[in-house]
Amino acid sequence: MTSQTATGPADKAPAAPSDPTPTKGLRGHPWLTLFSVAIGVMMVALDGTIVAIANPTIKDDLGATFADVQWITNGYFLALAVALITAGKLGDRFGHRQTFLIGVVGFAASSGAIGLSDSIALVVTFRVLQGLFGALLMPAALGLLRATFPAEKLNMAIGIWGMVIGASTAGGPIIGGLLVQHVSWQSVFFVNVPVGVVALVLGLLILKDHRAENAPRSFDVLGIALLSAAMFCLVWAIIKAPTWGWGDGTTWLFLGASVLGFALFAFWETKVREPLVPLGLFRSVPLSAGVVLMVLMAIAFLGGLFFVTFYLQNVHGMSPVDAGLHLLPLTGMMIVGSPLAGALITKTGPRIPLAGGMVLTAVAMFGMSTLDTGTSGAVMSLWFVALGLGLAPVMVGATEVIVGNAPLELSGVAGGLQQAAMQIGGSLGTAVLGAVMASKVDGDLPGNWADAKLPPLTPAQLDQASEAVQVGAAPVPKGTPAALAEKITGVAHDTFISGMSLACLVAAGVAVVAVLVALLTKRGENAEAGAGAGHI
Repeated sequence: MTSQTATGPADKAPAAPSDPTPTKGLRGHPWLTLFSVAIGVMMVALDGTIVAIANPTIKDDLGATFADVQWITNGYFLALAVALITAGKLGDRFGHRQTFLIGVVGFAASSGAIGLSDSIALVVTFRVLQGLFGALLMPAALGLLRATFPAEKLNMAIGIWGMVIGASTAGGPIIGGLLVQHVSWQSVFFVNVPVGVVALVLGLLILKDHRAENAPRSFDVLGIALLSAAMFCLVWAIIKAPTWGWGDGTTWLFLGASVLGFALFAFWETKVREPLVPLGLFRSVPLSAGVVLMVLMAIAFLGGLFFVTFYLQNVHGMSPVDAGLHLLPLTGMMIVGSPLAGALITKTGPRIPLAGGMVLTAVAMFGMSTLDTGTSGAVMSLWFVALGLGLAPVMVGATEVIVGNAPLELSGVAGGLQQAAMQIGGSLGTAVLGAVMASKVDGDLPGNWADAKLPPLTPAQLDQASEAVQVGAAPVPKGTPAALAEKITGVAHDTFISGMSLACLVAAGVAVVAVLVALLTKRGENAEAGAGAGHI
């Protein structure tokens, strides 16, 4: 690392391909490369949601507290979000094939170690390692696709890549529920081991190491430290804000530290010869718009979906597996829509499909704001179908806009930006919409409780009842007579529905803003540099 001011790689023209001849055989074959990386990506995406189903059983089996169990999820997402951009830079420096394979091996090994753990401390430790290895794997997968596919096929490849992520994320609760119910909580983690072995074997046989001729040759160590600290403070503040409160001084201390960290990072990046994230990347309006669009999409989608799962399980009384099955229309439309969106974006460019997708997402979120305790499965499915069809072009198009508008030698960093934007957006959506839900429930519950002529609650009891209602649960004490329990349940569900409706309306508003951002996007200017890129 050096502190000498110089022009970074982002300011150079993309390197000419050093091996323009078409790839023959297994090694480097574009569609086989896609199949190979999809196995690894599936493992990471599945793990993001499958573990939530196992958490209650892990808590009981290991004698953990609720706070301990929260760390199983928070430790994973913190490590993943903090490390993504740095991991993408490692791929740009050493080659995406190497970082992908290391990520696969580390992720599978960490998963196996969790299954063998006999204490909550070990589970959390290996979950953090899972997140770090997952961060190596995800940007490398995008970097490999960018370098392997010609420009006219890249959108279709990203479409299938997005399809795998969507299907794996939505399928997590179903698979997790079946494994926990019929095998054990350990099986949720052990299942990654054979999947990792398959991904490793395919990667060794198929993946070809691509690296641009002007790839970075040094490390911006201070930049990595500043960015990691800033990302940690931001994500930690978002995760803890629902507990601390958005007005709490500790929340703002971490948010302020995050802003300071990002400011120092940006200043340092203008001074170092080979910056971690060349700020020249953001001179590309389409790339910057793609990052913002990914954040907004994740806020609306993941934040809104967070409450829909509580709605299905706690209001409609579904098991996690049944709730997952009721979300299949959403999953199915993402599976069908992603490759179709890739083909459409290839023909028309990303602007119209992205804007149209966010319009449909806004309509779907508005429709979901009308759900109530008596809504039928058919009506729910209608809005889930609309949401899936709206999200598909956004997942594909925004990814292509970010990765395609970055120089080939920075494709790993661009992939890290895309994934980090989605992780931050999802965390922000859950936290912000959670605050909307909490405010609405706190405001409505006392009045609804009194209107139903239920027994008065003390302030402490009201706080406990509010916390339960925010996730759709009815605060019915044991031994409560059936008629009274039914009345309490009705008040709790009606209050939760009002909060969920407001949260979905806010998500719809975010999606409308995203429509305007989508109009700033355009096809990747550097996509042509990926086809037949150099290899080592």
